[in-house]
Order: sequence, then structure tokens, then C-alpha cells
Amino acid sequence: MTILSVEHLTTSFRRSGQWVPVVNDVSLTVAAGETVAIVGESGSGKSVTAMSIMRLLPERTSRVEGSVKLQGRELLALPEREMQDIRGNEIAMIFQEPMTSLNPVMTVGRQIAEAIRRHRPVTTAEARAQTIALLDRVRIPAAAKRFDEHPHQLSGGTLQRVMIAMALACRPKLLIADEPTTALDVTVQAEILELVKSLQDEEKMGVLFITHDMGVVAEIADRTVVMFRSRALEAGRTEEIFAKPETDYTHALLSAVPKLGSMAGHENPATFPLIDVESGKRVAEREVAGAGTKPVLEVRNLVTRFDIKSGVLGRVTGRVHAVEDVSFDLNQGETLSLVGESGCGKSTTGRSVLRLVEPVSGSIRINGADVRAMTSATLTRQRRQMQMIFQDPYSSLNPRMRVGDAIAEPMIAHGLAPKAEAQAKAVDLLERVGLKADMARRFPHEFSGGQRQRISIARALTLNPGLIVADEAVSALDVSIKAQVVNLMLELQETLKIAYLFISHDMAVVERVSHRVAVMYLGEIVEIGSRAQVFGDPQHAYTRRLLDAVPVADPSRRHSRTRLPGVELGSAVRPADYVPTKAIYREVASGHLVKQ
Repeated sequence: MTILSVEHLTTSFRRSGQWVPVVNDVSLTVAAGETVAIVGESGSGKSVTAMSIMRLLPERTSRVEGSVKLQGRELLALPEREMQDIRGNEIAMIFQEPMTSLNPVMTVGRQIAEAIRRHRPVTTAEARAQTIALLDRVRIPAAAKRFDEHPHQLSGGTLQRVMIAMALACRPKLLIADEPTTALDVTVQAEILELVKSLQDEEKMGVLFITHDMGVVAEIADRTVVMFRSRALEAGRTEEIFAKPETDYTHALLSAVPKLGSMAGHENPATFPLIDVESGKRVAEREVAGAGTKPVLEVRNLVTRFDIKSGVLGRVTGRVHAVEDVSFDLNQGETLSLVGESGCGKSTTGRSVLRLVEPVSGSIRINGADVRAMTSATLTRQRRQMQMIFQDPYSSLNPRMRVGDAIAEPMIAHGLAPKAEAQAKAVDLLERVGLKADMARRFPHEFSGGQRQRISIARALTLNPGLIVADEAVSALDVSIKAQVVNLMLELQETLKIAYLFISHDMAVVERVSHRVAVMYLGEIVEIGSRAQVFGDPQHAYTRRLLDAVPVADPSRRHSRTRLPGVELGSAVRPADYVPTKAIYREVASGHLVKQ
């Protein structure tokens, strides 16, 4: 039975008084219990197609034509009040950016409960119980406690799980998932995909899955629609599209997918093969030079904790042990990757190193200088040598400042160059990261996600740092843009001898770019070694679990893969008087340490 039928869908936006089509003559169907994937790069029209089906676009500036039927009922002709009864009940949507989709002044539990009460005759207490059960089901630790927390208190991955719980709350007939697993770790991603699949089997729910991750497509999609420049370029069974793509663009998209195990036999990191969209041919791929031996960063016994206060007097009743007794070195021109699930302490480690958050104890030395002992003025000067690329470039750029000024600002603030000279260097840096000089006068909202990430890299390079902490710098980018950004970072590392602390949950990218890898779990490093050691001979059970969960871009292996059984996600929250046990490591091989 067909759940969704879309015929000749054309969506146009009003620009300068004219209607410009951004989705052009798209047709597709989704049957009960079927998963249809829409794939393509940013700007291809994937998300606008979903928003058009849900009728979430503003009527004054958008025009939707064609036909959208839910079980034979024409949605485009329904009054808004009837559409409100359908949204969240019969059709639910998981949005790509949870922070902008959730109400910042309401607790996450209340927002999910609100959706349940809007469509189901339940009491407040019943809605709360159902919400906590949903949070448990999408593997959010301490679900009852999270019910009363606000969006800003949760990590990006946890927020995405909240959005998934909200979408599944009323067990809809059709689930539209817009990049629902982009911000999730591979283990959580695997479990969420299995959860959606199990609910799909129980309820015969249709799923329209929008993604740029071809591994996820191979894992779950029955049929696939490839979109390019607002049109549906190719459609068919997933196995057929992967085996025999009919268009050069589909071939290019599949060729750009990073594959786990592709670095076997390579000693050093290597650039991604860049793909020419017109020909579908590889145009660049090479191995990058090895790392130096001069230590840039030395971290010893780093501990970072956050107090949990409650009661009228605000007494400390517990602590989040975000980083616990972490030690590592990072040499000049080397990339050390920190990998692990959300909440494992990766980002807090990176922020602690730069003293964006204050550690409780431990030693941090950059080029021999003790960072923790620095005064505020000294630390400000030291920041010239250490920079950070944040996960979300849009929120880290001032929306009211032209990008040229944003890049020039650090040079002016540190007194390294007068304004005119700083702006000239900003233009040079823009060109260095593959953007045009005239883009310096644009504002952040005028760029795509990949371009904004390049701007963030240009800004990080402004002060010629020796150390860059890259926090999920490419996690949300399309495969081809991700390849370009990673290649740029590797080339800059080779030229300028930059040391990268590369924080990521994308294991295929980590394998590609790393000299060494450290695996974190609940604030501790459980395994550290060279890339070949960690990926080729993983010793810790958690490392093996991470690698096992990586989706493989091969539909033929969908049912043959065996996963390790799921485990309960631990919590880093401890009582106020908790004293952690000192971690003991065994050396499996030279430089390869595993927690016992």
C-alpha cells in the first residue's frame, strides 16, 4: 500500500520579484514499511522537498505546485488547521539542526510530552512516563534527569536523539528524516537506524530518509532517489544504483565516499580523491608527509569536572567527570584524533587544552610553556599559537560581520597588523582556502555550510598557529565538500607544519587523516596508538564496537554484517564524594596502550 505519493512537485522561492524553482518536477512514492532515500549534496533540493511535503514553507515567499498525497488524501489542498492535525501525528519529521528546531526556554521533556498530549488523550503524568520511555529507547543516559533539562544543557548528538524521540512519539504512518544521524556517533547511529527499522516493521511505517551518507543509504534504503541541482537525476532500487549508476554524478557521489580500511598499507595520512562531477573521474589523491618529532602539545593527567548543584543553597550534589586522568603528546606536523561517542569527553578535552574551560588538575604544555600557570594576559598572547575550528561554523561566526572583517579581526586584536594590511591578508587567506577574493564582503548567511567551514579554517590560520584543535570540523559536510576541506587541512599541515588535535566520530575520515588515534570512553582514553595499530589491531572492546558500527557503502552486505550486541551507555555523572580508580594501561606494542 502506498503511504506517500508525490507527483511533479515543483517548489519556487520569490527572489527579487521573480519565482525561482529550487525543486523541479520531482516525483516519488513511499510504500508502507518501505524506506526511500533522497541523496545529493547541499543545495540539491533534498530538504526543500521534505519541507514542501510537510507544508512548512512560508506561503508569502514560496510556491508549491504539483501533487502530494498521503494515503490518497491531497495535502496541498488541505486547510492549515487540518495540516496541524496531520503533522506530528500521521507525518513526523526529524530536522537536521536540533538546536534551531527545539524551543530554548522549554525543557526537552516538556516539548516531547507536548507533542504526545497534542495528539493523544493522555494525562500529564502519562505523557511524562511515555516521554522518559522514549528517551530511554533512543539511548539517552539518565533519561528521567534529562526530561527537566533545557536544549543548551545537552550535546549536539543528544539533542538529535531528542528530536528522533519526539518524531517517533505518536508512531506516525510516514517518517521524514532529514539528515537525522549526521551529528550522531557511529554506535548511536547504528542503534537509531535499527530502532527506526524496528518501529517501521511494527507499525508498517513508511520512511523518507534524506542524507548525504551513502553508507547509511546502503544500510537501510530499499529505493534511492539521487537529486542534483533541484531535479531527481536518477531513481531505482538501491542495489542497482550502487552496482550500476547511470549518471556521472551518481558515480562521482559513490566514488567520494570514504571507506574504512582504505588506508591499509599506508604509513602516513592521505588526501581524499577529488571527483570531477562532469566526468566522474578521480583527479587528485596522494600520501602526505610524516609527522615531526618536536612536541607541540604535552598533556599529563588532565582532569576536568563540572559541578552539579541543587537545592536552595546550591550545594554540590554531584559532578560530571568529563575528562579523567588523560595524558598524550602531539608533535609538530602530526594529527592525533580523539574518537568516541557523544559525552565521552572529546570536545571537553580540546577546550581544556586551550583553557576555554578550566581543568581541575593536570599539566598542559604548549611548546614547553605551562598553559595552566599563565595569567589572563599571557594566555591571550599564547592563543596566537593555538586556535580552534568549531563544529558549527555558522554559530561561531558573527552574523553581522563581513567574513573579511571576521578573518582580519584576530590580527588587529593582537596588534600584528594595521587594519588595511590585516584585510589584505584576510583576502589572501580566503583564496588560500579555495574561496574568491570578492567573497570577503559577504556575510556568513550568504555561504554554504562547506564554504563557512573554509572561512573558519582561514580565520584559525590568521595568526599562523602551531596547534589547531578541530572539533568535528567536517562532520556535517557532504562527501565531496568533506573531501575538499580535509585535503585543504592536510595540505596546510604539510606546508605550515601545523599539529592537529582532530576530534571526530567519523571513523572513516579519522582513518584517512590521522597519524595516531586515541579512543575515549566516559572521560578516559581506553586505547591509544598509531592509526595502523588502532584500526588494524583494535584491542579494547569499545574500539572494536566503534569500528563494527561503521556503515558500509555496499547494499549487498546489509544482511551479512554481524554487530556486537548493544550495551547500556554509561554516565559520567558521579556523586560529589566519588574518587575514581586510577587507570592502568598495558603496552600491546610500541606506543600502543590499552586500558585494562
